[in-house]
Amino acid sequence: MNVMIGLEIHVQLNTDAKLFCTCQTDYGHAQPNTNICPVCSGQPGGKPMAPNAKALRNALMISCMLGARPELGTPIFMQRKHYFYPDLPSGYQRTSRPLAKNGKFNGIGIWEVHFEEDPGRYELKEGLVDYNRSGIPLAEIVTAPELKTPQDARDFLGKLEHYLRYFDLIKDEVGTMRVDSNVSIEGGSRVEVKNINSFSNVYDALSFEMKRQLTQLEQGMPVVQETRHFDENSGITVRLRKKETADDYRYVPDPDVPPIIVSRDEWASVAEAVAELPDARAERLAKQYRIDKGDASVLVIEKEFADAYESIAGGFEAQKLANWMRGPLRSKLNYQNLTFRKSGLTAKHISELYGMFSSGSITDKAADQILIRLLDERRKEGVLKTTPMDVAKGSGLLRSVDPAALKEACGKVLRENGKAVADYMGGNQKSMFFLVGRVMGETKGIFDAKEVAEMLRELMRE
Repeated sequence: MNVMIGLEIHVQLNTDAKLFCTCQTDYGHAQPNTNICPVCSGQPGGKPMAPNAKALRNALMISCMLGARPELGTPIFMQRKHYFYPDLPSGYQRTSRPLAKNGKFNGIGIWEVHFEEDPGRYELKEGLVDYNRSGIPLAEIVTAPELKTPQDARDFLGKLEHYLRYFDLIKDEVGTMRVDSNVSIEGGSRVEVKNINSFSNVYDALSFEMKRQLTQLEQGMPVVQETRHFDENSGITVRLRKKETADDYRYVPDPDVPPIIVSRDEWASVAEAVAELPDARAERLAKQYRIDKGDASVLVIEKEFADAYESIAGGFEAQKLANWMRGPLRSKLNYQNLTFRKSGLTAKHISELYGMFSSGSITDKAADQILIRLLDERRKEGVLKTTPMDVAKGSGLLRSVDPAALKEACGKVLRENGKAVADYMGGNQKSMFFLVGRVMGETKGIFDAKEVAEMLRELMRE
């Protein structure tokens, strides 16, 4: 069975302002129809501003990352793509001619990269329209029809999203990537499945559509060219309309937006910014610092995370630092649903905290508590002013080397937990974990767990 799958991927570019106006792009947290102006709501007389410079640069970085190139010095015109739907207030969408062409990513050809404005949001069932999203900058990535299976598509999209987020090129919100898939089986026409909003839905939509087309061909029924919608509740695709062609959209150059010209210097700057891709960096980190490849792959989840590691790795044992950043640090970020770039943490914070831990000034439990308090401060205050040492001193978390204080704390726990002591003396080794935990809790983790266990045993032998 010869299957051809191509993807049209729309990603919201990470900018504060919309593409042709200064309205904010934070549409998910605003009341409906509040982040709008005459330009992005298509009101008569609303003329677009010059394209958002950051949006253009992000789109160029995406192009370069995907191996696609622009025609330097050649004007790139914005076009009006006409169609009539409630989410498009002006009756047309501004979209560029190809910004770059002929790339390759993860073994799949990249035909074109465009940038364009996002339509609004139309709730079909309720008949409500919200134009807060209208005008948000998008990049459209068009692949060659070289994917063969739904799993191929999911793998491709997963790696693409990793790369886009690594360079902080797209918005960090749900729904920032939407996919149109084109599917055809030899002997049938191409069918487009529109606006698939998650990778799992892409997999399910493609799986169903391939089975549907194959069944029709096996029964001697033609597969017609059309546009379909994936219903995630039922897991099927349903017909929307006959597939449009380019002629149906009546593309015309937009007279209100001047052409864009990418200079040689601008392209060189973009190429420098994405010169080392995440997979290549992970391979280099593993070799240069002699760390585990799995640890290196986690370090390059975010560019800033890898930057922090490299800036301080020379001062510590590289593998142990990688273990700690991949383990305790990453787990605390994940638990609070935070990216490193939004956590407020810097390489200086990491160096100070890990330095105290690796030197024995604080225990692993204290390091966890300090990290949690720093992240809580960032979440509550919006800024991180406290240092790890501030937290350690202020909370009494610096490790104690006072044997008298350790003996006193252990004695207190033994006196208050007679049953656990009896269980341990009777052969229940698990009771020791309970007793150590009680001491660590009483002392806020300022003693090493091994030293606590040894002192407890010594006191119980007396």
